[in-house]
Amino acid sequence: MTDYINWTLVHQVREQAAALGEQEWMTFGSGAPALTYAAFDRRSDAVAAALTARGVVEDDRVMMLVKNRAEFLIAMIGIMKCGAIFVPINTELRGTFLQHQLRNCEPHTVICDASLLNAFDNVDAGEASPRHLIIVAGDPPSAPPPALASAKVEAWEAFEASAAGQTPPAFAPTKDTIAGIMYTSGTTGPAKGVLLPHGHMYLFGVGSNGATGLTATDVYYVSMPIFHVNGLFIQVTAAHLAGARVHLVERFSPNRWLDECIACEATITNLLGVMPEFVFNTAPSPRDQDHKLRLIMAVPISKEWGQAFEDRFGVRFLQGFGMTECGMPLWGDRNDPEPIIGGCAGYVDEPYFELRIANPETDDPLPQGEVGELLIRPKIPGCFSAGYYKMPERSVEAWRNLWFHTGDACRQDEKGRYHYIDRIKDCIRRRGENISAFEVEQVLNGHPQIAESAVIGVKVEGAGGEEEVKAVIVPAAGQPRVDYVALLDYCADRMPRFAVPRFVEFIGELDKTASGKLRKGDLRDAGVTGKTWDRESVGYQVARR
Repeated sequence: MTDYINWTLVHQVREQAAALGEQEWMTFGSGAPALTYAAFDRRSDAVAAALTARGVVEDDRVMMLVKNRAEFLIAMIGIMKCGAIFVPINTELRGTFLQHQLRNCEPHTVICDASLLNAFDNVDAGEASPRHLIIVAGDPPSAPPPALASAKVEAWEAFEASAAGQTPPAFAPTKDTIAGIMYTSGTTGPAKGVLLPHGHMYLFGVGSNGATGLTATDVYYVSMPIFHVNGLFIQVTAAHLAGARVHLVERFSPNRWLDECIACEATITNLLGVMPEFVFNTAPSPRDQDHKLRLIMAVPISKEWGQAFEDRFGVRFLQGFGMTECGMPLWGDRNDPEPIIGGCAGYVDEPYFELRIANPETDDPLPQGEVGELLIRPKIPGCFSAGYYKMPERSVEAWRNLWFHTGDACRQDEKGRYHYIDRIKDCIRRRGENISAFEVEQVLNGHPQIAESAVIGVKVEGAGGEEEVKAVIVPAAGQPRVDYVALLDYCADRMPRFAVPRFVEFIGELDKTASGKLRKGDLRDAGVTGKTWDRESVGYQVARR
């Protein structure tokens, strides 16, 4: 019988350091020095001691707005070693989106990339008052943004060095201990902070390694952001658990993807959303099969290009299904001789999860083959999310009738495989990101020339089954209609670049229910119309920070 007592990332880091010592664990596309298993443990000890010296205690939140670099991972484990709660933030967030998360988690300390500090410029911290601000990869500012004005500012190097060699606090987490809060986009409200126990984080790695057959001989190429569970737990900490090497780059580029996989001798990697289609759409090269890749974990896979991708690059796809809240309950079979089936998420990871396809209105189970909502519950305590931080009503709503409701439509076939069909929730999926229509609407509705708005996802050719963001806008009475480009500039300063609408359409009024809720069905059905403006028609690009 499996012993789950030490299913924590803290135990994992210490045990691997003792077993593998100065063996190289992670290399970096930036050319930064490699990180060994022992150095990872040693440096995270220093961070734990430094945080404790600055007054961080158990259950304090430490917010991180840091890119794909060693400091992110070292800080994560250091936070956990002192019993605090790790709160990674999407590095694209700014304005209203970032403001909600800052106010919700009320961090004791903020760790931020120097290049990302201006994300706080249009943020009102409210009652949140961080006491410390640690700046990574750059010099501390002479004056932090107003939202962080209460914080004492330090450079990461001085912060870490201040406790080098010191013994960290004697904190021993269990699998049930809350280790982190990761925000996932809301659908009818602001982003929800998912409470993640250690066991939940650890199980991501266990499931990933079992499904992929990951061993110490593998090299995981990671180009996805590690503030998301896929990059962080399904790839990085899974590889650490297996004793494998990781090559981490700052961001994904379809044009660099093949060359980087070849250069680092990657044997496995993950591609999410439209990423695999972007790679497939690059020009064929004589080097297409010069890599050592044996497996690519990717969702969704399209029947239009899935098999052609495998044939061109000589590599096997592996699909699955997962969420921040529930982990990865479904995995494909990497040894399945059948051709790839688009949207087939695979089989239940039965030692750890129980699944049901249910009527979304009643939660009653549906017969095999019928499409319904995917419901999930765990078999092992401490290995599933523990609800939403400071949102008890959202937790109760998601956990109806003793099942976690994914909001996703699926079906099960005669072989027991689950197939993803579509989303039930009002959430937009674009470029691998979940976008809350509600949050985009809040930004738009704050514009003085806008009375109200409705934001929807519209499918367009070449989006790989994902959607583009369309804003339907009612102009404010007595105001001139806002210029399209000026509106997008306004959005770009206040929301993540992936959430900035591509399409804009003005309308006289929005249809609503008797209780005042927006009716979006007709807007979705209409999609892109002859009255819709497309930012690509003028070559508008949202600048990357």
